[in-house]
Amino acid sequence: MEDIKNPWALPDPTDSVDVVQTHISTVFIGRDFVYKIKKPLNFGFLDFSTLEKRRYYCEREVELNRRFSSDLYMGVVPIFLSSRGYAMTLQEGEPVEYAVRMRRINEELLMDRVFEKGLLTDKNIRDVAKFLAGFHAGAEGGAIIADFGTAKKFKINTDENFEQVRPFIGKTISGELFRTLHEWTEDFYLSNGSLFERRIAEGRVRDCHGDLHMQHICLSEPVQAFDCIEFNDRFRYCDTLADIAFLLMDMEYRGAGAQATALWNYYRKDAKEEEGVESLLIFYKVYRAFVRGKVIGFIVNDNGIAPDIRDKAARTAARYFDLAYSFVREVSI
Repeated sequence: MEDIKNPWALPDPTDSVDVVQTHISTVFIGRDFVYKIKKPLNFGFLDFSTLEKRRYYCEREVELNRRFSSDLYMGVVPIFLSSRGYAMTLQEGEPVEYAVRMRRINEELLMDRVFEKGLLTDKNIRDVAKFLAGFHAGAEGGAIIADFGTAKKFKINTDENFEQVRPFIGKTISGELFRTLHEWTEDFYLSNGSLFERRIAEGRVRDCHGDLHMQHICLSEPVQAFDCIEFNDRFRYCDTLADIAFLLMDMEYRGAGAQATALWNYYRKDAKEEEGVESLLIFYKVYRAFVRGKVIGFIVNDNGIAPDIRDKAARTAARYFDLAYSFVREVSI
């Protein structure tokens, strides 16, 4: 697919093309548009192993993300193997791959960059809170989705996390911290089952974003979000608290604790959240921090990545696990 980095291979005018690799996608960035190709992978919870599955999940990505950004996701485009190489412009034979076509956003308006430059205002925070509360209020619910908010169903996620992190004890997390977080999580389920049921009764379990951190929010007018989870409904069907918890956790990790508190206060008012949800919010922040530590920690065992990057990943993962523990200390069960 390297041919696609040539401007002639793209349907939109551009002078140059930048290529960005993620663990599941290859992204081609032109002047005004971005094209994202899914890698042929199967992680169990994510399956892009066939062309038809990649086409399907490209279509799902567009459909789901249009809930947040109606004009950002343009559609799905086929890729052909032409006489000149892989291209979206030369249609010869059957498609050999598919790509999500997006308008290029102004990266300087991404929430993390605005914060890093010291320009994140109270108005920005109010706007994000109002945007997310409005989205959550209108997001799809119903009995099937609500079932994912039960303690029993959500425990599938946390059990999976601990099993996937266990091999990294001594690399990204100490045995003592692993046991502490595991025991705390299990005790929370035993002591707070009624909290999960109350949230279901209130209709708070919805089809959410699932990957809501500062890099996925654009402080445009109006606010936009993008890159939600499309590959597994289980990661997207959740309590709205679990969704906002991801963003609050990410803000605290980046040193924006005061702004996170302000965001939560604005969101709680806009979403009409009642008192008494703080302990469950902290539970979800612990979960989100643990997930980030897990995912980043996977890099440590990837021998195809330079040793210095693997070492940095180990330190970053450890910081997320420490953050999870800092949340645990905020609540007694």
